[in-house]
Amino acid sequence: MNNQQTLRLLKGVMVLGILLITGGHYIVSYSPLPELWGIKGLLLGASMMAIGLALSLPTKMYLTFVFVKRENTRRRAS
Repeated sequence: MNNQQTLRLLKGVMVLGILLITGGHYIVSYSPLPELWGIKGLLLGASMMAIGLALSLPTKMYLTFVFVKRENTRRRAS
């Protein structure tokens, strides 16, 4: 995989993580699912948020490092 494909994959994983965080928050806060399912509904929402955080944070750090490296190479070229 080249650098562009890796970046595209990481951006997709980051978006998936953010969607999971948002969906988990919706389930816990606004959905009637925790009332219907009890603790299983809360665990579902919390699990979605935890997996979303696990997916989104490392990719954000990697993308930040890539963008900083790209900015430094542009400054050196100027």
